[in-house]
Amino acid sequence: MELIERITPYLIVAGSSAAIYVFLVVAIRLFGKKEFSQLSIFDIVFILLISNAVQNSMIAANFTFVGGVVSAITLFIINYVFKNLIYKIPKLSEWVQGHPVMLIYEGKLLHDNMSKARVSVAELEEATREHGIKSLDDVNLAVLELDGSISIVSNDYKNLLKKKKRRYSNEV
Repeated sequence: MELIERITPYLIVAGSSAAIYVFLVVAIRLFGKKEFSQLSIFDIVFILLISNAVQNSMIAANFTFVGGVVSAITLFIINYVFKNLIYKIPKLSEWVQGHPVMLIYEGKLLHDNMSKARVSVAELEEATREHGIKSLDDVNLAVLELDGSISIVSNDYKNLLKKKKRRYSNEV
């Protein structure tokens, strides 16, 4: 009975860590993939939670240190399990990571897809200008990729161009 009393706080830490991980994966998925270029949802959640778990264990004494280690181990395990699950179960991968979304086809904007993906005409124009394409009419295909970038194929079909999503201010 004494052993159960001693490990219960650590089981609570492990359970809380797992619950927060799952919550953040779902929240980021609902928030939208275009905000997180290059990193998968799992990578972002893992980085955020590991840093928090380690931070707590570094700045406090005894229990917080052990609690931070338990939390970090739990996050390593759950990240490993989720990565394997999305690799082995394509439907889960599609639900968590989504799928590429076509934004322009043969110079025509696909407004329904743009709305669902929360991509503005201004963002598409920026992506085309960034790669020397003068007009959206000259774009054969534009796709919002899983990593949040916008891939563009121009009418000449010669170059696949990828625009990285960046945050910037409106100041000139």
